[in-house]
Amino acid sequence: MNKKVKIARLSVFSNSFLIVIKVIVGILSGSVSIISEAIHSCMDLIASVVAFFSVKISDTPADEQHPYGHGKFENVSGVIEAILIFIAAVWIIVEAAKKILAPQPVESLSLGFIVMFVSAAVNFIVSQQLYKVAKETDSIALEADALHLKTDVYTSAGVGLGLLLIWLTGLYYLDPVVAILVALFILREAYFLLKNAYFPLLDTAMPDNELQIIYNSLKNKSLKFHDLKTRKAGHYRFADLHLELPENLSLKEVHDLCDEVEDDLKQKIKNLEITIHAEPVESK
Repeated sequence: MNKKVKIARLSVFSNSFLIVIKVIVGILSGSVSIISEAIHSCMDLIASVVAFFSVKISDTPADEQHPYGHGKFENVSGVIEAILIFIAAVWIIVEAAKKILAPQPVESLSLGFIVMFVSAAVNFIVSQQLYKVAKETDSIALEADALHLKTDVYTSAGVGLGLLLIWLTGLYYLDPVVAILVALFILREAYFLLKNAYFPLLDTAMPDNELQIIYNSLKNKSLKFHDLKTRKAGHYRFADLHLELPENLSLKEVHDLCDEVEDDLKQKIKNLEITIHAEPVESK
């Protein structure tokens, strides 16, 4: 089991644990903000499961049906996660609005505060591990999962603060107000996640810093080229270009030079697949 799959599995386990304790305390206390956090964790659990399977599939070698590999499974996973977050946020806002119109007392404030503190601590630790592996492996699925949990850190802390304010002031309407603020924060998260996951599905070009690596590498070799095209699929990169070479070079010399360019770029850009079309240029 590779590193990506292991950390994705950890996220599944941690979210399952947090859902159980949030649901129990939410029911006991009657707090809509705690229930909203439980729903958020449910969405996170679904997202973690999707991420778990997507990272397993994305690393599967290319086959006849997917000659360019399975990297885009991670992007599809990110889109699904973003949609789930939108649904959860809207549901939370609706339920919180009902509570504002008909405020209800919140019980077991101290227990709720403890649960929110535990949730924030667990999610902080797991999200840091997810971000670390996501950066190392350039995994959009793990990055999305880490973003979920990072948001949970802030929302759990916000709910905990709201419960503390209720205890100090006795203003129970603060509970649904905090829930709505949590939902708005979740919507913001969903927007950026959807943007990052969806664009690569449209074959968006590689990042500017990686394009610059290609330009600089060829420039340093005094090689001219044109029609450079690039795209991303999960953590994989694909590029093709037309390389201008003197017409008096032998086929072997052209082949060796193309191999040299490919090897150099693959060392500088991880998970790069590059196709070079050599074009003869009249010698002057």
